Amino acid sequence: MSHRPSPVASWVCLLLRLAKPTECQRSLRLNKYRSSGTKGIVTDYPDLLCLHLGSISRSLHPKTRVKMPHAYPFLSPEQKKELSDIAARIVAPGKGILAADESTGSVAKRFQSINAENTEENRRLYRQLLFTADDRVKPCIGGVILFHETLYQKTDDGKLFSQLLKERGMVVGIKVDKGVVPLAGTNGETTTQGLDGLYERCAQYKKDGADFAKWRCVLKITPTTPSRLAIIENANVLARYASICQMHGIVPIVEPEILPDGDHDLKRCQYVTEKVLAAVYKALSDHHVYLEGTLLKPNMVTAGHSCSQKYAPQEVAMATVTALRRTVPPAVPGITFLSGGQSEEEASLNLNAINQCPLQKPWALTFSYGKACQEEFIKRALNNSQACVGKYVSNSILLIFLKNQ
Repeated sequence: MSHRPSPVASWVCLLLRLAKPTECQRSLRLNKYRSSGTKGIVTDYPDLLCLHLGSISRSLHPKTRVKMPHAYPFLSPEQKKELSDIAARIVAPGKGILAADESTGSVAKRFQSINAENTEENRRLYRQLLFTADDRVKPCIGGVILFHETLYQKTDDGKLFSQLLKERGMVVGIKVDKGVVPLAGTNGETTTQGLDGLYERCAQYKKDGADFAKWRCVLKITPTTPSRLAIIENANVLARYASICQMHGIVPIVEPEILPDGDHDLKRCQYVTEKVLAAVYKALSDHHVYLEGTLLKPNMVTAGHSCSQKYAPQEVAMATVTALRRTVPPAVPGITFLSGGQSEEEASLNLNAINQCPLQKPWALTFSYGKACQEEFIKRALNNSQACVGKYVSNSILLIFLKNQ
């Protein structure tokens, strides 16, 4: 069915046809138009102009206009409130996350340093030591990320670790990704697997006491990476994971980690961080993820470990907060930084400087540390609790900076 042109187009066509040229003139002008390869509106040929105006009017017709896709809500108001409440509890003032989700292989490296055998019982005893620590850590830890094995382990008196943590006022989390795999067609880049079966696993984890989850994607900085393919692929994987978690009442922690390996400077890391986070939040929007029920776990903006230039915590803080302000919506309740190979003291100093940064910061800025929090757990928990409100004081600030010059 053809559509009638708009009134404006009809009047223009009528006026032009009143000055209709002779057949000879029509033929000459048409040949001139065809031979010139001109694109766009042909002002000296009335019939072609009428056709062009007619196509415009048809493109604006209601029956041919392209409509925006409808967003079908998959979360009820009650579900949204549950998710936002969980996220707020995790990043309450002065609180952060203890990342105790190391895989069996990662724990083996830690046990080697103390000549301990990597058995399930030893891993249980190690976790129990952390989870039953001094009550002074209660106001410092808002959530604990567990490995699958740990979620179902118990204390010596038969109490599930998940139950113990909840009794201490901590939210229970679970690592749900299955590790990184090579991304074909790239220069050694990766994506993260584990989406298969995630829907069913999240349903079970929720029943077993987990209220938030973590999924880690990894990108690296070299002269040719991260590639556009790696950025988009990992952003979409994180968004799909986040939407699945929220369907089951689990708050997703989105972790696009940019590795600190290499000799890149602070400016290069900031640029890459902004590009990665922008892609991540575009993907989260495309997947209709409820941002108020999420948390972000990014790297701090730091120079590569092999970079010859060293930066003070205040420089790291300014670059980090600037990158976040340019990419992370204020609807996100909290940002829980990973330590990214920093020492325990460096991680605390940089977090403290980030919270003291004079730029406006609409999110809670806190920690999600593993190694940087476990070796001196009580001490580091107290220090990081102060750092996430900008009140950590250390006599080693000047010494560390001077040492790196």
